Amino acid sequence: MSTQQKPTSLLPRLGLVTTTSMVVGGMIGSGVFRNPSAMAGFLHSPELLIGVWVVAGIVTLFGALTNAEVAGMIPATGGQYQYFRAMYGEFVAFLYGWAQFIVIQTGSIASITFVFSEYFNTLLPLWNLDDAVVQSFAVSLPFGTIYPLQTIGIKLLTVAAIGLLTLINAYGVREGGRVQVIFTVAKVAAIAALVALAVLGPAGSISNLSQPSAFGVPAGSALMLALAMAMNKALWSYDGWNNLTYVSGEVRDPQRTVPRSLMLGTAICIGVYVAINIAYLLILPIDMLSASQAVARDAAFVMMGPTGAVFVSLAVIISTIGTSNGTILASSRVYYAMAREKMFFRAAGHINERHRTPTVSLTMQFVWTSVLVFSGTFDMLTDMLIFVSWGFYALGAAGVFVLRRSMPDAERPYRTWGYPVVPIVFIAFAVVFLGYTVVSDITNYYAGVAPVINSVWGLILLATGVPMFFLFSKQKADRNIEE
Repeated sequence: MSTQQKPTSLLPRLGLVTTTSMVVGGMIGSGVFRNPSAMAGFLHSPELLIGVWVVAGIVTLFGALTNAEVAGMIPATGGQYQYFRAMYGEFVAFLYGWAQFIVIQTGSIASITFVFSEYFNTLLPLWNLDDAVVQSFAVSLPFGTIYPLQTIGIKLLTVAAIGLLTLINAYGVREGGRVQVIFTVAKVAAIAALVALAVLGPAGSISNLSQPSAFGVPAGSALMLALAMAMNKALWSYDGWNNLTYVSGEVRDPQRTVPRSLMLGTAICIGVYVAINIAYLLILPIDMLSASQAVARDAAFVMMGPTGAVFVSLAVIISTIGTSNGTILASSRVYYAMAREKMFFRAAGHINERHRTPTVSLTMQFVWTSVLVFSGTFDMLTDMLIFVSWGFYALGAAGVFVLRRSMPDAERPYRTWGYPVVPIVFIAFAVVFLGYTVVSDITNYYAGVAPVINSVWGLILLATGVPMFFLFSKQKADRNIEE
């Protein structure tokens, strides 16, 4: 009989190229192909639209610069979950990990892959149900109503795609990383081609960059709410910058590689997002942009006709599936890390003996993500998860001050550039953004624009983590006695 021990840890196999591609791939996905039209509808100004993308990018970079200091200090699988343990203790760390599972990362996977299916639907129309059937199966909830059978074909394809990517990542982290590199290179190349055609081709007009909307630009409090709603969409597009920290334990030389990848990847994304939105505006005036249902596809159609529309639809399909893959790979490590600390379902800490991957954690993630897919729409999922995410982002940035005080002598391979101004600016922005998000969510719900109050439902899902903390804490104590 073999006496070889079963594997109980993950292997450090990821280098700078793969980790940077995970940062870029984690951000460049569905948002930049879907959100600019909604943002244009809020702002009615090309200058404000570009400005929001720039500001959101700078704020995200500030967050990455701040987060990189802690990532260098604590290069452990589980990322921000482990950081919160060091900063605030078990309870806050658990709530963060639970939020990742219940809304943030699973909601992100669901919404990203949802856009993959929407663009697939433009190439090959998917099955749908009559509105009467959809309405008959509506589920009324406090603060809103959900429609599980709405766009049923898109939802079924979304679940199937998530399932396939889960299988790939269960096969091995190296295989998942290779898929990530391929998709990231392909999506950046496709975006570069679209930008080049818009800038160099005859269809674009530079006057579109300064031509105001026929509907007029909002002013006063209306402008502030419009900026908050547009910022929500832009920040969703930048979200995913911290996915890399979840797999720090599988990165070679993580103290150097993780901070470098965070900063390099975020800078690349700012340039890509600003460039592609300028490209959209060169082709589509602000009012045409706001009316578009598939902005990248419509812009390509104007430039190249049906061939261009097909090309961009394929590019979006590649982009979104690549982002979903990276999120699936990274997120499952959070639940694995929690389970290893006896603060999650025990089976999630299991490592597949052959592939050395957290297969049970991946499976649990897939099941709950599928539930979220059928529960909501793209806008509901993204607005809900961004609200919860940015509450924790603010806590994470504040934690840099906590650790500077509680662990002053700890080795810091990277120190936050611009400290303390950069973290303070990031925290202040997050607090103001969260406040305006609540106001805009309530306003839209009572105006009949939104079916649910997304921020409230994000908090409700987060609150389910409180009883779960005490349940897992008791189980942990019992298991420690047994051992």
